[in-house]
Amino acid sequence: MKNYLSLTDHVYNHIVEQINNGTLTSGNKVNESALCDALKVSRTPVREALIQLSTEGLLENIPRKGFIIKSLTTEEAKETYLIIGALDGLAATLTAHLLTEKHLKEMEFYIESIDLAINTGNFSMYHKMQESFHNVYLSICPNKSLVALLLQLEKKFLKTFDWMEDPEWTANKLKETNNEHRKMLELFRERKTSELESYLKDVHWDVNKAELVPL
Repeated sequence: MKNYLSLTDHVYNHIVEQINNGTLTSGNKVNESALCDALKVSRTPVREALIQLSTEGLLENIPRKGFIIKSLTTEEAKETYLIIGALDGLAATLTAHLLTEKHLKEMEFYIESIDLAINTGNFSMYHKMQESFHNVYLSICPNKSLVALLLQLEKKFLKTFDWMEDPEWTANKLKETNNEHRKMLELFRERKTSELESYLKDVHWDVNKAELVPL
């Protein structure tokens, strides 16, 4: 059966995409009327989507001002990275024994696709492919509550990397990240769950990397 998005979900996804591609940036107010006009919906689903995003920490509802794209301090970003690393590491260890050769091949495909995205400067594709890489193991993680919390926290770092002024520097950083994906795949293949958990916490989600994220 085909799943249809509710109007609220449609508005929610639209706002997330605008944050993701840099159309909406930290400190900017979300124009509710413009959203209603652009998406041809009433104010109710727009308001519901904004409240949901506010609950998840992407927006801030300021009295008499409305919903503002929330910015994170570097310290807040580091704290969130620490939590995400712990959750992602745990999710990986819970899932490692469930991965089949098909899953591993999918992860390998996404790694190669990420290389292509970096080499062609397609940072939008990069974002989608790295998300797909992680989703291979998260989608089969038996602890759905853990995954839901992890994905909610990751939304705080939605912006893609095409905002960077130095494409060469950005490409090098993304290559480093994709090499981490390769290491993760290696550890998944070898079922080295302890090393995998530590690698995700201490390397892939190293809190010092939060300083490089657009906040």
